[in-house]
Amino acid sequence: VIITSLTISAILVFFIVPLTIVFFIYLTNVLLLMYQRNREVKADPLSDVWDTARKTIARFWDIYARVWHGYELHGVENLSEGPGIVVYYHGAIPIDYLYFLSRLFLWKKRLCLSVADHFVFRLPGLKLLLGVTGVIPGTREECLNALKNGYLVSISPGGVREALFSDESYQLMWGNRKGFAQVALDAKVPIIPMYTQNVREGYRMFKERRFFRQLYESTRLPFTPPYGGLPVKFRTYIGKPIPYDPNITAEELVEKVSYLSLHNRTIYFALCKFLFSFQTKTAVQALIHKHQTIPGSIWKALLERFDKRRK
Repeated sequence: VIITSLTISAILVFFIVPLTIVFFIYLTNVLLLMYQRNREVKADPLSDVWDTARKTIARFWDIYARVWHGYELHGVENLSEGPGIVVYYHGAIPIDYLYFLSRLFLWKKRLCLSVADHFVFRLPGLKLLLGVTGVIPGTREECLNALKNGYLVSISPGGVREALFSDESYQLMWGNRKGFAQVALDAKVPIIPMYTQNVREGYRMFKERRFFRQLYESTRLPFTPPYGGLPVKFRTYIGKPIPYDPNITAEELVEKVSYLSLHNRTIYFALCKFLFSFQTKTAVQALIHKHQTIPGSIWKALLERFDKRRK
């Protein structure tokens, strides 16, 4: 009985924070439903009528971000005034991205629409929350329409695959995905790279196993649960915008995004010599190297909560 109790306790410790986040997300949807019913709100979820509710949600998650992860957001000035595409690395749980959305709304009152995997729209009981927070399918038409209406649109080319199978090495798993670049060309908008430091130290997945990889590839569903939730330091960095160039192809734009992300020339030449093959994921990985200890260290990420000198 004692051994069983200790085992169950250990399992709960591993999963308690991720489960708490899921609980808060569903609680948020319930509160939105109550808000909608009490005020008889029938307006479109993206309309300004929902701003009061959005502000309340943003304040809650911003407080959570400050308390649990000492969250910092740098480079907001790099976001375009008009429409643009934000491209980011996908952690095991994109809680850092939720922090970014919350702070952006509180600081700038801007709503960034989020491209999500199709399985997200199959989750029961979240329809209103997805609508109010601006979660959209990743179709070309949906993205172009959002950009046409002046919104920022965010996407993680690695998506669920990157969330499940990337690790403390922070390897990008974009494959051949270049759709975001084509949309940027079609909409004639800039691309803004973004990355959150220590996101893999806060939440992790179990080591990749062939069975789970095959299961995901055949179903496109995330069966592997995340664990962790340690209060490590989170810093989100927004890079310089990559302006639209009418004379550049989608493939060249992907390379340009990555190239301009290489702030440190030494890293750039090293990667050019050994790794860089003009692929976006290699160059963006170099941006990660600039801000992230590789491989990731949970202890260092925890100690950074007390490092007041680093910005």
